[in-house]
Amino acid sequence: MINEEALGWVIQIRDPAFSDWDGFTAWLEADPAHASAYDALMLADSELDSLVPPEPVAMPPIAANDPGVRARRPLRWIGGGAVAAALVAAVSFGVANRSDIYSVTTRPGETRLIALDDGTKVELNGGTTMRFDRKDARFAALDAGEAAFTVRHDAANPFRVTVGDAVFEDAGTVFNIVHTNAATRIGVSEGKVIYNPQAEAIALPAGRALADDAQGLRVMDIAPAAVASWRQGQLVYSNAPVTQVAEDAARSLGLTVQFTPQVQAMRFTGTLRLDRDPERFFAQAAPLMGLSAVRQGDAWLLKEGNGPQN
Repeated sequence: MINEEALGWVIQIRDPAFSDWDGFTAWLEADPAHASAYDALMLADSELDSLVPPEPVAMPPIAANDPGVRARRPLRWIGGGAVAAALVAAVSFGVANRSDIYSVTTRPGETRLIALDDGTKVELNGGTTMRFDRKDARFAALDAGEAAFTVRHDAANPFRVTVGDAVFEDAGTVFNIVHTNAATRIGVSEGKVIYNPQAEAIALPAGRALADDAQGLRVMDIAPAAVASWRQGQLVYSNAPVTQVAEDAARSLGLTVQFTPQVQAMRFTGTLRLDRDPERFFAQAAPLMGLSAVRQGDAWLLKEGNGPQN
């Protein structure tokens, strides 16, 4: 039953609409075995595509990125007890043998600092799930959300972050990674990061960023001060989609942010001050983006025009 429950949480958390972080945290804290089962399933995630038949799986369209590189997308749902049983059986051995791997999850609006034994520091933003290895401080995996890394460099034993199918390798670095169901973004403020050192081997020095999304894989300039600016209570952008701004604000402040179709095509350059009071935040942020923000129940709707905030 524990493995089946863990499988259910893995599937739910992979859904972009998932919001029951309190329920997930309560389930993890109810029994130490829950975290072990969940960790093992997350580790087996790379094998799910070969185990799950295509018929019962509903997946969003997969955007073409680099030729020859398969872009994985999260499972939305899995139907059929036989499929669940197959997945649980596939990882049952791993549950007993990977107790050294552990997960850390933050709720939207919550942050957490992880200090690793090698001197590396990882700061998790809200709505983030990461895995670490008690026996290997040079390993981390970002499953969803956003994290800032201040890495102690060791050329003989580089620090690596696994993000979906990609690997980012440190070369003496301070950097920030965002990973959602639709995109992966990294910005480097100090040192250098190597993207997929065994494949593309793209070097990202300070002041460079990489994005992998529906537009493909691309490298661009970024102001070092904009990297992980959420740690200083700001969000800094240069010609960023307003939809990205909304996602970042939702993650950092624990808000649900929606937008009209017209807003999806808009872009923003500027700095927004993070304020824990949603009304104050949108009162200063929405006009700067040429928008108005309207409260709709527990959510905020961004729409065109500088009308009054409600």
